[in-house]
Amino acid sequence: MFSKILIANRGEIAVRIIKTCRRMGIATVQVYSEADAGSLAVEMADEAVLIGPAPANQSYLLADRIVEAVRQTGAEAVHPGFGFLSENAGFARRLRDEGIAFIGPNPEAIDAMGDKISSKKLAAEAGVSTVPGHMGLIETPEEAVKIAREIGYPIMIKASAGGGGKGIRVAHSDSDMAEASPR
Repeated sequence: MFSKILIANRGEIAVRIIKTCRRMGIATVQVYSEADAGSLAVEMADEAVLIGPAPANQSYLLADRIVEAVRQTGAEAVHPGFGFLSENAGFARRLRDEGIAFIGPNPEAIDAMGDKISSKKLAAEAGVSTVPGHMGLIETPEEAVKIAREIGYPIMIKASAGGGGKGIRVAHSDSDMAEASPR
């Protein structure tokens, strides 16, 4: 059990973490940007550390600032909440290398889950039901159509990494599939 954790997130996410830590008797450090100086999370936390200006890429997304705040406050672990650095394997790896606990998946799990093909293969190996699909890279529209015919339409098409669901397309026919496939 940790005696003090640093919360590398903001808003309602941070407030929920602080409330849980209070129930568990764990002290909290809230990092914050200039825009969040008057936030409820900053007010509620046992300690607060300013990490930069309002834009997340100048504050919440800077691993150096988070690590510096951990060192400054003596926190033993970082809780990333979700978003921001929570799915950043490099950040989790850096914390591990510096002897700081990361409250979340290990870097290898983050890497594996960041790639749709790898994560689906891991799920299948663990006996988790998955939807039928192709478990490799598709290089050409012709290959995509061939695979789609084998699986059967309609087909959902998704890039194997990133995108947050924005790149999903549905193909109902060979022509839809060819149009939506890699070029």
